Amino acid sequence: MNDVGSATAPRRSLRLGVIATALTGMLFLLCCTGGTAAFFLTGLGGDGEDGDSLAGMGCGPIRPVDIAGELPRFTEYGDAQVRNAAIIIKVGQDLGVPTRGWVIALATAMQESALRNLANSRVPESLALPHEGVGADHDSLGLFQQRPGWGSIAERLTPAYTARKFYEKLVKVPSWQRRPLSVVAQQVQISAYPDAYAKHEELASKLVDALAGGAARTVEINGKAVCNAAERGEIAASGWTAPISGDVGSGFRTADRPSHNGVDIGAAKGTEIRAAAAGRVLVARCDPDDRGRRDCDVDGYPGKGGCGWFVDLLHAGGYITRYCHMVVQPRVTPNQIVPAGEVIGQVGSSGNSSGPHLHFEVHLRNDRSSRGAIDPIPFMRERGAPLRAAE
Repeated sequence: MNDVGSATAPRRSLRLGVIATALTGMLFLLCCTGGTAAFFLTGLGGDGEDGDSLAGMGCGPIRPVDIAGELPRFTEYGDAQVRNAAIIIKVGQDLGVPTRGWVIALATAMQESALRNLANSRVPESLALPHEGVGADHDSLGLFQQRPGWGSIAERLTPAYTARKFYEKLVKVPSWQRRPLSVVAQQVQISAYPDAYAKHEELASKLVDALAGGAARTVEINGKAVCNAAERGEIAASGWTAPISGDVGSGFRTADRPSHNGVDIGAAKGTEIRAAAAGRVLVARCDPDDRGRRDCDVDGYPGKGGCGWFVDLLHAGGYITRYCHMVVQPRVTPNQIVPAGEVIGQVGSSGNSSGPHLHFEVHLRNDRSSRGAIDPIPFMRERGAPLRAAE
C-alpha cells in the first residue's frame, strides 16, 4: 500500500503562539494563525535505574506498591514526593479503583501541590502538624489542596486520607475513565485553572508505570487490568488507544520508503477510526493531490499524491496524530475537542493509496511537518496501545 508521508498543505511546522482562551477540559485554543500554546513536558533523567528507565519496562503483572520500600528516583521530584505518589497509588489499589484513576489522581496532585504535603500560612494550626512545605491558597491543605469541606486540618494533612477522599469523589464522575483528564479532575477539584491538569498526564503515567509494574499500560476489561490491549475503543490508563484494529504493513521510513512518515494499518473499507487520545481537531479536510485536485470521494492510486480525507489531532504534551485516506469526509471539524476512542472517520483509500488502510502518524513538539514525525510503533507500545504485528 502506498501513501503520502505527510499532508501536502499546510506542510509547515506549527509555531508557538498565544493562548486565546481555555476550552472545556482538555486543551488550549490554537490562535487563528496556526500557533499553539499546547502543553510541554520535561523529560525524566537521573542515573542508574531511575523512574524513566523503569517506566519503559514491560507491563504486568501489576505489583502492589510498597510505600515503605525503596522507590525509583525521578529528576522532577525528591524522595518524599515520590513516596507521596506511591501512597496515592497504594490507596487507589486498596480501594479497587481502576488504574486510570491512579493516573488522574497523580496528575491532580502534581498540579495542586507538586506532590508535597502542604500546610498553609493562613491556617496556623496546620503549621504545627507534619508537612513538607507551606502554601497560602485560601484555607487549602495537603497533596490535593483540599478545603475544610473535605475534612479536618489533621485529616487534610494526612496523605492517605486525602487520596481516599479524592478517589471517592472521582468514581462518582460519569464516564470518568473515558473523558479527558482535565475534565474529570475539574469535576472533582473545582479549580480556578481547570486546563492545567492535562500537562501532567504523561509524567503521571510514567510514575504509575515505575511504581506499579507498568500499570499505566493496562486497560480494564471485565473488571481486570489487561496489559497492552487498548483498542476497539478501550482506553489504557495512560489515556491512549489504538486507532483501529489491524496489522501494520508498511512501516515508518523503511529502506524502500524513506519518506514514509507513518505506518500503514490494513483494514476493510468503512472500518471506524478512533482518536488515539483526547485532543483538539487541528485539520479535517480533503488533502489536494499532486495536481491540486480535491477529489477525495473517489478511491486514489499509487503516485496520485495527497493524504485523501484526513484528520490531525493535537494532544496534551504537544503530540499530534494524523489519520489519512478516509473513505468519506471526517466526522469531526476543526477546533472540536474529542475524547480518546471517539470515532473520527472511516477507513478508505482516498489520496495516494493502493487499497483500503489507515496511514497513521505521530508527531512531536506541535510540529505537523515531516521534521516532527516519529515512529508510531514504539510510541504506542509504551502507552499500552500497541499496533498489531508491530514487532
